[in-house]
Amino acid sequence: MVAERRGRARIPFSRPYLGPEEEEAVREVLREGRLESGSRVRAFEERLASWLGVKYAVVVASGAAALHAALYAVGISRGDEVILSPLAPPEVGSAILYLGAKPVFADINPATLTLDLEEVKRNLTPQTRALIVTHYAGLPADLEPLTAFAAENELALIEDATCALGATYKGRPVGSFGQVAAFSFSPDSTLTTGTGGAVVTDDPEIYRWLRLFTSLGIVRSLADWVRKEGPWHFEVQEVGFDYRPGEIQGALGLAQLGRLEEMLTRRRELAARYLEALSSLPLHPVSYPPNSQPAWTFFPVRLNLEALRAGREEIYPALWVEGVEVGVHYLPLYLHPLYGWIGDPNVCTLGQGPPCPKAEAVYPELLSLPLYPAMTDEEQGEVIAALSRVLLSRLKVS
Repeated sequence: MVAERRGRARIPFSRPYLGPEEEEAVREVLREGRLESGSRVRAFEERLASWLGVKYAVVVASGAAALHAALYAVGISRGDEVILSPLAPPEVGSAILYLGAKPVFADINPATLTLDLEEVKRNLTPQTRALIVTHYAGLPADLEPLTAFAAENELALIEDATCALGATYKGRPVGSFGQVAAFSFSPDSTLTTGTGGAVVTDDPEIYRWLRLFTSLGIVRSLADWVRKEGPWHFEVQEVGFDYRPGEIQGALGLAQLGRLEEMLTRRRELAARYLEALSSLPLHPVSYPPNSQPAWTFFPVRLNLEALRAGREEIYPALWVEGVEVGVHYLPLYLHPLYGWIGDPNVCTLGQGPPCPKAEAVYPELLSLPLYPAMTDEEQGEVIAALSRVLLSRLKVS
């Protein structure tokens, strides 16, 4: 590859920020020999809830598990409709389908790549039970009007904060606005436990259902038993899932949470540098609400295709040849084959106009640049230089 011939390593799209704190935390678990969920997972839950300013946190095996549990805990079931953005991770739509509910896609604001309230209103029906707000790339959605609309229409508001741990909106942490919020702790998240996630809430009833659902539907409290057996007893009172994490995930979470402010500061430094350096290139910036602070899980840009004589299908591989791994987030969810096979007229676009034309119009422009705390200034400089070479060499001649 060109990058290798130039004598430099490929710059990955993401790289976890791990150090001696994480290594020692894992070693301690291995020395003790207890790998199943225990005191470290509970301590991580308590500290995460405190950090977010919410009452309860339930740590789970993945971000997808967190979304599934969040929808279940607010009562979503077969036949219910859930409004969501088409520019969301695939697991958001899948979590709705897991429960037999129907995903209804509302179009985006092209400037922010998050839900447009007017489009949400247009998709409201008597069957609508919940609204999922995705914080795209860790950039906060405009929560205030969406929260008010959900309350006025008695909808559960679920924050898809899988990319947004550490983001704030009007001085409050993202994840503290809805009835429930889901986070991901995958390797490219702002905090990683290898694989994992969490669901947070202020509602004790939702918390009770979260605990039950993510622990195989098992009840261990004597006060809640139907049968009164001995101290060995437990009861299955619900069809639940084994979404419990292990102690290694808890240990990693605690170590990473202790460094989260440091990691967020570095992400914001890198984002500010991107914003300044890329302002003269043929790109459209992605905006976010005033008085908010993104988490910057990755750095999204929109190609100004009117100024370029090449599309993303040429620019994307050219950057990889330059040694820079880039991504695309996301293909509008309903364009995945699954939704066409489902055949629902609200999600299948065959033979009719697209349900979200603005999302489809912006999709060919989307490109995601690497951004992570372990990225050095030199590496980011190489990304900027590579992007400049690729784009400026493809400008239209006036």
